[in-house]
Amino acid sequence: MKKVGFKKIIRNIHLWLGLASGSIVFIIAITGCLYAFQEEIQNITETYRFVEKQNKAFLLPSELEKIARAELPQESLHAIKYNGQSQSAEAIFFSHDDQNKQNDYYHIIYLNPYTGEILEVADMYSGFFRWVLDGHFYLWLPHEIGQTVIASATLIFLLMLITGLILWYPKNKKAAKQRFWFRWKDGIKWKRKNYDLHNITGFYVMAIALIFAITGLVWGFPWFAYSYYTLIGGEKSLVYEDPISQKEISVSDIKKPLDKVWFMMQKDYPDAQSIEVHPPETDSSSIAANANLDKGTYWKTDYRYFDQYTLKEKEVKHIYGKLANATASDKLIRMNYDIHTGAILGLPGKVFAFLISLLIASLPVTGFLIWYGKRNKSGV
Repeated sequence: MKKVGFKKIIRNIHLWLGLASGSIVFIIAITGCLYAFQEEIQNITETYRFVEKQNKAFLLPSELEKIARAELPQESLHAIKYNGQSQSAEAIFFSHDDQNKQNDYYHIIYLNPYTGEILEVADMYSGFFRWVLDGHFYLWLPHEIGQTVIASATLIFLLMLITGLILWYPKNKKAAKQRFWFRWKDGIKWKRKNYDLHNITGFYVMAIALIFAITGLVWGFPWFAYSYYTLIGGEKSLVYEDPISQKEISVSDIKKPLDKVWFMMQKDYPDAQSIEVHPPETDSSSIAANANLDKGTYWKTDYRYFDQYTLKEKEVKHIYGKLANATASDKLIRMNYDIHTGAILGLPGKVFAFLISLLIASLPVTGFLIWYGKRNKSGV
C-alpha cells in the first residue's frame, strides 16, 4: 500500500509538471534540433565566409581595424578574428546595454584577410537561426523574462526525468519485458502504443536528456552554474573579468600593440584554427587575445591578456585563461557548450544530439495524449 501511495504521488507530480512545462520543453527541443547544424548550413549558404587562399601574408589587425571602423564608425569594435588561410577574417562589433536594449547591436564585418575587401556586413541579431536561438534561449520573450521561463522549464524537465524513471521502474520481471522494447501484438490499441512510446522512449533518452538539461541550466541560473562547478571541484570564478592596464609615466607607449600581440599569438600557436585579438575598450583595459586549437569546438581555446602599455602578460582568476592552467573541473565547465550541442564528438555528435532532441520533443506530445486519453476514454 505504501508503494502504491508513493507511486501515485510521483505520478501526480510527473503529470502536473508535464502539463505545466510540456509546451515549453517541446519548443526548446525543436529549436535545438533546428539549430544543430547551423554552422554547417551557413558555411554552405553564406559564401562570403570563405576566400581563395593566397601566397601572401594577412593584413595586420591594425589595418583591418581601420577598414572596419570606417564602415561602422558609430559602433564599438570588440575583436578582430582570423579564421585561417581559406576563410574570411571577422571584425566583430558588439554592445550590450542592460538599461536600453535599443542600444544593443551585434555586427560582423567579413573581410578578405589578404586584401581588406569587405565581403559582407552581417547583422547577427537577425535571420532564421537567430530567430531559432531566441526561441531556444528566451522563448521569443524579453530576455530577462524569457531566460527565467526557459531555465525554470528546464529545471522542471530535470525533475520530470527523475520522476519518470521512478514511474518507469518495473515492479517485476514480467513487467520489465514491456519496459525495454516495443512488444506489440496484432490488434493492440493505439492508446497502449502511445503509452509504450512515452515510457520506452523516455527511458532510452533519459541519460542524454539529463546532460542536455544540466548543461542548459548552467546558462539558465547562475546559482546552478556555481553549485554544479563547486560540486565537481571547481575553485575559480565563473565571471569574466578584464585585467586592468595601468599606465606608468616612466613607460613609453608601445606602437601598434594590437599587431604585436597578434605576432606573439601567431608564434605561440602556429597550428591554431583561429586567432582573435581584442582592441582595448578603455584606457585601463587589457588587450585580450585567444587562440582556438580545435576546429568545431570551443573548450580548447587559450585565453590570454596583455597590458596595453607594456604588453606584460597578466594572469586571471577566472576559468577563461590558459588551457594548461585549467583543472579537470575547469575543462568540464568550459566544455559546456560543446557538450550541449554534441560538437564535443564532432559531426556524429551533432547528428546524435539532433536525433535525441527530436525524441525529447516527442515526450510532451505522447505524455499529453496519455493524459487526454484518460480524461476522454470514449474519444481514444
